[in-house]
Amino acid sequence: MTAVIQYALYLAILVGLAIPLGAYIKKVMNGEQTVLSRILTPCENAVYKLLRVDREEQMSWKKYAAGVLAFSGTGLAFLFLLQLFQGVLPGNPQGLPGVKWDLAFNTSASFVTNTNWQAYSGESTLSYLTQALGLTVQNFVSAATGIAVLFALIRGFVKVRETGLGSFWVDMTRIVVHILLPLNLVIALLLAAGGVVQNLKPAETVPLLEPVAVSAEGEVLEDAVIDREAGTVTVDGALIPDAEIVTEQFVPMGPAASQVAIKQSGTNGGGFEGVNSAHPLENPSAFTNLIEMISILLIPAALCFTFGSAVKNKKQGIAIFMAMFLCLVVALGCIAVNEQAGTAQLAQDGAVDLSVVNQAGGNMEGKETRFGIAASATWAAFTTAASNGSVNAMHDSLTPIGGMVTMLLMQLGEVVFGGVGCGLYGMLAFAILTVFIAGLMVGRTPEFLGKKIEPYEMKWSVLVCLATPMAILVGSGIAAVVPSVMDSLNNGGPHGFSELLYAYSSCGGNNGSAFAGFNANTVFLNVSLGLVMLFARFLPVIGTLAIAGSLARKKKIAATAGTLSTTNAMFVFLLIVVVLLIGALSFFPALALGPLAEFLGGVA
Repeated sequence: MTAVIQYALYLAILVGLAIPLGAYIKKVMNGEQTVLSRILTPCENAVYKLLRVDREEQMSWKKYAAGVLAFSGTGLAFLFLLQLFQGVLPGNPQGLPGVKWDLAFNTSASFVTNTNWQAYSGESTLSYLTQALGLTVQNFVSAATGIAVLFALIRGFVKVRETGLGSFWVDMTRIVVHILLPLNLVIALLLAAGGVVQNLKPAETVPLLEPVAVSAEGEVLEDAVIDREAGTVTVDGALIPDAEIVTEQFVPMGPAASQVAIKQSGTNGGGFEGVNSAHPLENPSAFTNLIEMISILLIPAALCFTFGSAVKNKKQGIAIFMAMFLCLVVALGCIAVNEQAGTAQLAQDGAVDLSVVNQAGGNMEGKETRFGIAASATWAAFTTAASNGSVNAMHDSLTPIGGMVTMLLMQLGEVVFGGVGCGLYGMLAFAILTVFIAGLMVGRTPEFLGKKIEPYEMKWSVLVCLATPMAILVGSGIAAVVPSVMDSLNNGGPHGFSELLYAYSSCGGNNGSAFAGFNANTVFLNVSLGLVMLFARFLPVIGTLAIAGSLARKKKIAATAGTLSTTNAMFVFLLIVVVLLIGALSFFPALALGPLAEFLGGVA
């Protein structure tokens, strides 16, 4: 019951904060006055003046798309060069060398596409300058790009017989200045107050209270007897000749809180530390865990209410929200039940009682004891529903069904709230597809929000919906036959295949989380995963803008008795079915080879 209360509380807080934030975002994007306008509007105007931006410009969809691609391409090149030359640049108190070209490409593609896949450990690979000027900046602007494309689509529904979708540069400026900066200032202050490190000090080396013995394979010897004077280690009376006695600990420092804030609220997910939000300096307590976890879905949930208000049909926004929310609740329930129940191997055929009162019980492997199963399961559902990818537990240690659900959430195209902006415009592509299919089934005119849905919109909607499955299945299929990839697996059999499938699902879904045992830092994987991220991000962007441009040129059609309602419970049900059907039909064979085979075969 305590766990159930936790789950309900997390969801209630999310919805309670999303509704007012959605109203605020709508005012910002419409140029209306807000409580922060007096402070932030002069900053916005200064950006326009500095960059010579025409705030009244109305771009065609092709010009808007060109702006998105040019801006993202410039960011990709800048971040790539910043990593290559960080060894000779300032802001590098650790004296870290430049990053290899393949890893630099992968990381650049990752952060520009809002994926934040990390094939490296941040504290030992990237300088403070690269983290702050490179990664944190991309965390802001890649998130803003997704929201900007969404609003171009919204204007496509609202405008009548027009060609302009607004200015990409104006949208980006408003989103960063009025939404992301103030929101993340508050989140960063809360995190710093909660104990998340925020400074510019170099990393420190501190003495351990007790020495630790480590084997030649890097495993901690729990029952070792250490003789510091003789420098020997024994276990059960046997001398371990190659064991190392560790007496000091590396403690990373740096501007973590400011990056953690935007990594969560921008559905970026890239951790300042290698183990992400499982690290005690990045997520030290239940308080910071709550702040970070709610931040993951806050803007994606808020945008549903923004959408309903912006198209002057609040019921439509609520319908889209309910479709996403119901999928999230079911996914969270599946993960929670399976993690709490554990596995047959953990229960040892019933010899071990996992239902312990007032203790975690269940499957605690790979989870932080300070969070337990409830907070870890909720985070796993939130981070894979959104295109976030941050973790506070190791997904490689989830039960087979728990791991499968996180994979499926990404494979659906990250449309169960999804990333900021991109999740909603992805779900709207599914909504257009649903309207067309339902209209054909019952003989009604395919219309959505007063705009007739025709073959042009359908073709692009199908491409938007299938971009993620294409990227994941083609990428993972090629990787599965490359011999060197097998050396990157931490496990064999079905679980090993799950590691590979999860990696390409994460990159194809612009998520960024991973089954932690998978070593992705090889030339083939860095390059192939980087290409998958770029494809899965920018094909839907182009498709969404093409749909927006076509809709903006159309006239409004009055609703009649033959118009299919898109705000009732039946439409919500149909939308969920279409989303699940595409995911199930596309990925069932692959899931059957991985997590389902592991679950049904009883593989430990």
